[in-house]
Amino acid sequence: MNKKVLVGLAGALLSVSLVACGDKTVAVTNGGKITQSEYYSSMKNTSNGKQVLQQMILDKVLNKEYGNKVSSSAVNAQYNQYKSQYGSEFETLLEQQGLTTTSFKNQLKSNLLLKAAVRANISYSTADLKKQFKSYEPKVTVNEILVSDKKTAEKVISELKDGKKFSDLAKKYSKDTSNKNKSGRVTPFDNTDSSIDSAFRKAAYKLSNGEYTKTPVKTQYGYQIIQMVNHPKKGSYNDHINDLKDQIATSKLSDSTTLKSVVTKVLKNGGVEIKDKDLQNILSSYLTSSSSSK
Repeated sequence: MNKKVLVGLAGALLSVSLVACGDKTVAVTNGGKITQSEYYSSMKNTSNGKQVLQQMILDKVLNKEYGNKVSSSAVNAQYNQYKSQYGSEFETLLEQQGLTTTSFKNQLKSNLLLKAAVRANISYSTADLKKQFKSYEPKVTVNEILVSDKKTAEKVISELKDGKKFSDLAKKYSKDTSNKNKSGRVTPFDNTDSSIDSAFRKAAYKLSNGEYTKTPVKTQYGYQIIQMVNHPKKGSYNDHINDLKDQIATSKLSDSTTLKSVVTKVLKNGGVEIKDKDLQNILSSYLTSSSSSK
């Protein structure tokens, strides 16, 4: 499997949160107690605290406007995809990034809400859609075996040619502990999946069902042998208008200009009012008259 940091989200998604202002005790020491109001006063003046509040405001507004477009099943499906992708390493990766199951799912939902907002607030010309269709590929399912060197990869290919089962060779040779005992199965991906090495993706899409790569595929992770399990036909342009719009929206998530324009529009229509005088300028880069919106 090709691996990277768990998730690259467009927003400032942090695992900490601001507590409500009050006199409830947060912590007790032999030097005195710390109340919620003291903690809030301290946190709101930090960059992290301000980022958290910005994200909380944005999430509230996005959920109000686009919550019906992001189902729990969609969030769970994405969560399970990551869990399957990283296998036994998943829990460790969550812990390393200071995340719990709940906070990670909240991040996934935030990103899906933002994507829904982007999709609803950008234009799609016929030229843009047809250009996207040229690179469009449907989701495919493959198996893979990852080894360290070309010689070992060639040995695996030789054994495949001799009739050995791909699943047996994955278990014997693959360095990828997330899937070596699952026939080397990779989570289905399409042409926009940035978690898949580009060389791996390009080689995979050349394969027909049941076919495997006859030469080792050099990727950033080593050498890989790929077996195609399910390669659907691309179909016609008209079959995939919604898919193409979705791919364009996904690509726009990494475009800071588009994101600022969409977030500005969402916040301006969100009835946002900052009650804390010390934080009244927290959204000034979005809500001032100079901020642009589409």
